[in-house]
Formats: sequence, structure tokens, C-alpha cells
Amino acid sequence: MKLKLASKFCEVPPEQLRWQCDLSLFTFETTREMAPLEGVIGQERALHALELGVELHAPGYNIFVCGLSGTGRMTTVKNLLKQIHPLCPPAPDRCYVHNFIHPEQPHLLTLPRGQGGAFAKDMDRAIEFLSARIPQLFEADQFIRARQRILERYGEQEKEMLEGFREQLKKEEFTLADLGPAGTAVLPVIQGQAVPVEQLEKLVEAGQLPEEKAREIEAEQDRLQHRFAELYRRTLQIQRALNLELELLERETASVMVDTLIEELKQKYPQPDVEEHLEAVRTSILDNLHLFKPKVQAAVEELQQKLPVTAATDSFRQYRVNPVLTHEADGECPVVMEVNPSYANLFGTVQRSVDLRGVVHADFMDIRGGSLLQADGGYLVLSALDVLLEPGVWPALKRTLLHRRLEIQSFDWLTRLAGVGLKPEPIEINVKVILVGEKYLYDLLYAYEEDFKKIFKVKADLDTEMERSVAGVQQYAALLRKLCEEEKLCDFDRTAVAAVVEYGVRRAGRQDKLSTRFSEIADLAREAHFWARRAGTMVCTREHVEQAIEARIERHNLAEEKIQEMIEKNVLLIDVTGERIGQVNGLSVFDLGSYTFGRPVRITASTAMGRGGIINIEREANLSGRLHDKGVQILTGYLRQKFAQNKPLSLAASICFEQSYTGVDGDSASSTEIYALLSALANLPIRQDIAVTGSVNQKGDIQAIGGVNYKIEGFYAVCKAKGVTSSQGVIIPKENVADLMLREEVVEAIKAGKFHLYPVETIDQGIEILTGVKAGERGPDGNFEEGTVNYLVDQRLRELAEGLRGFERQPE
Repeated sequence: MKLKLASKFCEVPPEQLRWQCDLSLFTFETTREMAPLEGVIGQERALHALELGVELHAPGYNIFVCGLSGTGRMTTVKNLLKQIHPLCPPAPDRCYVHNFIHPEQPHLLTLPRGQGGAFAKDMDRAIEFLSARIPQLFEADQFIRARQRILERYGEQEKEMLEGFREQLKKEEFTLADLGPAGTAVLPVIQGQAVPVEQLEKLVEAGQLPEEKAREIEAEQDRLQHRFAELYRRTLQIQRALNLELELLERETASVMVDTLIEELKQKYPQPDVEEHLEAVRTSILDNLHLFKPKVQAAVEELQQKLPVTAATDSFRQYRVNPVLTHEADGECPVVMEVNPSYANLFGTVQRSVDLRGVVHADFMDIRGGSLLQADGGYLVLSALDVLLEPGVWPALKRTLLHRRLEIQSFDWLTRLAGVGLKPEPIEINVKVILVGEKYLYDLLYAYEEDFKKIFKVKADLDTEMERSVAGVQQYAALLRKLCEEEKLCDFDRTAVAAVVEYGVRRAGRQDKLSTRFSEIADLAREAHFWARRAGTMVCTREHVEQAIEARIERHNLAEEKIQEMIEKNVLLIDVTGERIGQVNGLSVFDLGSYTFGRPVRITASTAMGRGGIINIEREANLSGRLHDKGVQILTGYLRQKFAQNKPLSLAASICFEQSYTGVDGDSASSTEIYALLSALANLPIRQDIAVTGSVNQKGDIQAIGGVNYKIEGFYAVCKAKGVTSSQGVIIPKENVADLMLREEVVEAIKAGKFHLYPVETIDQGIEILTGVKAGERGPDGNFEEGTVNYLVDQRLRELAEGLRGFERQPE
């Protein structure tokens, strides 16, 4: 005998099916009447963490902002920084200059804020002035006369030496002869002609010269040739002395002008490293005055007309200044958001030029700063995932933050191949780096990257929801006002604002929460504006917001419609009427990323005698996730504590998600699987017009699940397509009642009694709804009340245990 229930089951009250925004919360007719939102809402926890991170200027207090993708994390961080208004120490200007001792190691000059660009321009003007005026000095009459006097004085010395030697040669019948490429040589004069020494033998053989005389001439020629070589060395000494005196003359002539310019620059830029560099420039200019001579400049200008101006054609490049970081004198604290953190964009690089021979050149003027240098003294916001994916960026960022020194190098295989070994002097920087990424990245880095916890000591969590308070609702309205003002959208009336707030509650997943995924809220507002303009009005109403929501669903629900079509054509078997033993309609959620929807799935159970326990067919087919495996194991625990206290649990059962081919995870179907198993054991049919969702523990308590709205709406859509019978409904955990934000269509169907929603707390409550039979409590004698579901299950398990024991005792 089965104990049938006579009482009506408890249902969710209509007022709890959906939260409705009270229009009396708004004192305006349209959002134009209110002030726009200032700052960020709903992120107090993250705001406090950011305040600590940006204001604590200690090593390692960089910030990692955790938040889900698509929640406007970068924009939120930027707005939070504006809201905090951090006080930043003003960063100085940075310039690279030529190292006259080691050119491959450019010097770094640090100048007061706002002076770096001015210093570079002053140096360019100084070089241009000298290049124009020094040639004029060398062309002046006074310089030319002084130079001519020096040339004449040394010329006379050289002339006197040569003429005296020629007179001596003439007396001894020798002369100086020019032998062309062989140079000048001393030759004997015989019969009025200069005769090479090697021809003396021929004269002796011809009888024209005695042999003894020939030997004397050879000896004398050798002596005179040595005297000529000594005279030539003295001539070279005179020439070197001449050149030295000419250089001294040029230095004396140009030094007054050069010294004046250098001293003026020193007075304007009195920093020690700048003064040291200017002294090196002074020395180099005076040592290389030939660069300023008219002939040299003319040759350079001719080359520049043929080729682009490069390091090879700019004669004065070594005196110029490369300002890699400049500021306005009263500039604000820099907040740099680098959206493409490649190595070059982040750390800077050394550019290269290639000459006509294919040789790669690079010097201090080719050094370029990156966003890390631009953020010096301020904040640099980066995507954590992009930083980890870009080659070489994460190791270099770690080193920079650990040592607080930036080394600008070119991360390029071409540079290494060409052998450009430029090593600029490192830059001491003071930058707060803010990495933005998902929580799993933070956890992975914290667990496996030892240096991470040293350099990112502040974690700021961006929440995806906030409390649904009166202030929160009004902040939503202020947010819409700000969006309308910034993007020139239509104003929203009170009904439209209420619809947007209700959408935010639905996206948050609980009636007492509001979503802080404001990028989605902004998209909804933009699309509502589109439908309002299409309707020819300048004010958005609830109708336009709901139209935008429906249009968004239509754009993304192709997969949902295909599955619905297969259910309607019985390709996917789902019953919404009648009763079946061991078969229950479970509810699943399909998350496609851009769209989420719910659909019923048939869950079946079969039982037999044996010791195999509960077999999860999804797991055997490698289609079950870990959470679902755990849920199935909980079923065994529930059966043990409920029915195996006075007998062994001798059972072989299998549970299957029918026509499921893409994998199952989560434990929200664990209560559904228990219902199917109890039905199969008790041989009681289960209503097919009721779908079930809910997690369960080993004690039989129903636990809350996610996606409850999608699941209810998914089953309602199937019932609507196959025919509403007014008996159909869904069993949900009682704890999920607070999460209900059902669509208006479903709410109206429930209010009209065409669809039902049953909140349950235990398995016993659910099985009574599904079977119409009392669940049954265990009495003082340890037995369940006869005719109840639990009694039938207990009896069946006893029969299986006794049958298995009897079978095992039978002789083979």
C-alpha cells in the first residue's frame, strides 16, 4: 500500500519571483535632471587596496588588480586612480649624451623637471653657432696673417737646411735627384750628368771611369745619403712642430668663443653631471676643430645632399643631446596605460640605421624610451596576461622592479647578429606598476613565481556585485546620466532606469545584489538608445530597454533555438507529461561565453543486484567533470547513512545523462540523480511534468545551485512549446528563492497557475512532490512507515542484500 499525500505542496509566492524596482526611489522624470556620477561605485574594497598601494612608496608595493574579463577593469583602475588623486614625487628629465671615452656606453644626464628638452635645444643652437662662427674666425685676416707668419718661419728653416745641403753636394760633385715613386736620392755627377750608382760598373767596364774612383764615389754617396736621411727626419720634426703651432693657434683663436658658450651653459644648467659633460664637449671641440673648417663642412654638406642625415653624415652628432624623457614643469602625475606591452614599447629600444655597405650603426642618439620610463614618478597600468605572453617582458619587468633600475636595450635578434653592442647607462626609476588580470593568474604567480610576492605586495579585488541599496540604485541612475552626457545618448526616464537596474540585479544573480559589470550596463544603455532613436523619440523608456535585451538575446541564441527545435521534433527526448520509473527531468545550463541559457536533460537510473555500487556512465565515458564525480559519490554516502545502518548496501546501479555528448560538470544535478535512483529502487513512477535542480549533501539536505533563473526559464520554454498543462513546474532549493529574477513571461504564467515553482529543503520533500507518495520517517523500531517511499526503497535494498547473499551461498 502506498501512502498518498492529500495536502498541496508549498510554492514560491508570486512577490518573490522577481524583484521590481520601485519608481518612487527616483525623484526625477529623466536622467537629465540629475548630476552625473563622480568616481567609481561598488568597489570600496579595491579602492582601499589601491589607496594603500599608490600612497605607500616603499619597495615592492606594486599592485595586482584581480577582476573578471569584460568587467571594464582597465577603465575602473583609471577612474579609481583619478578618484584617489595620488601625490607623486615629480620625476626629473632624462637625457643620453655621448661618452667620449667609451662611446659604446652612453652617459645619462638627470636634469630638473622641464629642462631636458631645453638643454637639448640649447646644445643644438650652440653647435650651429660654432659651426657658423668658427670658420669665420679661420678666414679672418688676423688669423690668416698669424698663420702665414708661422708658415714662413718654418718654411725658411726648412729652406735654409736644404739649400746648405745642396751647396755641399755641389762642391762634392753630387746632386739631389727626384726618382719618382722611389723618392729623392743623392746621385754623383759625372761629366755633367747625374748617374745612378748601379751604372758605375758599366762606366768602369767601358774604361770611362777608374775602378778605384768608382769605389770612392760609392762610399761618398752612401755617406751623403745617410746625411740626407738625417736631414729629412729633421724636416719632419719641423713639420710636426709647424702643425702643433698651427693647432695651438687655432685653439687660441676658437677657445674664447667655445669657452664662452660652455660657461653660459654651465651657468644655466649647474648640475654636476651636466658640467662634467660640458667639459668633455669643450675638450672634444677644441681637439677636433678640423670639423669646423670650411672644406670639411663643404664635403659633409655635399654628402648630406646625396644621403639622409645619419650618424655617418652628421659631423657634430657626438655633441648633441638625446632627451629620452621630458616633462612640463608643472605636469600632473603620469598614469600610463600600455595596451601593447611589447619589449620595445615597455622598456624602450635602440634603433638602428644601415649604411650603403649594409653595416648596422647605433649610438646614443638612437636610444628611445618606453612606457615604463614615461611613467617614471607615476603609475603604469598593464594587462597581466599580455605581459606574460610577450617574449622577454616578464623577466625584464621583474629585474626592473626588484632593482628599480631601467636598462634600455634592443630585444632584437638583428641587433645581436649585427654586433651593435650599445650599453646605455641604467636609469634609476620610481614607478608603481599596476597589473590587471584574472584571479587565477594572481594565484599561479604567487604560488610558482618566487619574486612575484616581493614586487606585488598589494592585491586589489574588483567585485562583480554590490549591495542593492537605495544609494546603489540611485548611483546606477547617476551612471546612466554620465553615460548619456559623455556619449550623447538619449535621456532615460524613470521606467527605463528601473529596467536597467532590474537587469543589473538579474546579472548579479541575487535579488539583494547589483552587478558591477558596468561595461554590460553601458552596452545595454547604448542599445536602448539605438531603439529609442529608431522609434523617433529622444527619451528611452522601459520598452526600449526591454527591446534591447530581447534583441541581444536574438543575436546570440542560435544554439538555444537549435536545441529547442530538436526537443520539439523529439530528436532530443524530453517528456513534460506522464510518469516514468527511474527517469527525471534534470536542468542544465549552457554557457557560451556571450550567452547563457538553460535546458532540461533526461536523467535515468537503473538498479540490479550486485556489489558494484553506483556507476557514473558519464565518468566511464570520460564526459564527467570532477565536481560531477563528487556529486555521484555523495549519492552513495546518502544511501549508506539512510538505508545501510542495519544491512549491507548491496547494489549495482548506473546513472546516465541521456543524449549528452559534450560533457557534464557541477553537482547541481545530484538531487535529481537521487530521485531517479529512489524511483528505480521503490518502483515508483516520477512525474515528467516536473523538472528538478539542486545539490545535495550526504544527509539529504538540498543545497543552493547557480543559474537557477536560466534553468527555470529553459524548462518553461520546453513546456510552452509542447503544450502547457497547468501542472508543470520546477523543484528548486529553498536557498535559491532569493536569487529569482525570472522573465515577466514566466512570472505571469506562475501567477496564472499555469506553471509552478516548488522550493524544497530536503530529498524527502522533493520525492513527495515527484511521486505523490509520502517520503516516510524512520520509527522507534528502526523501520520506515509502511507504504512510504523510503519504506519501499529500504525493502528493495534488503531484498537485494538477501538475494545476493543467497546467490553467493549456492554451490557452483
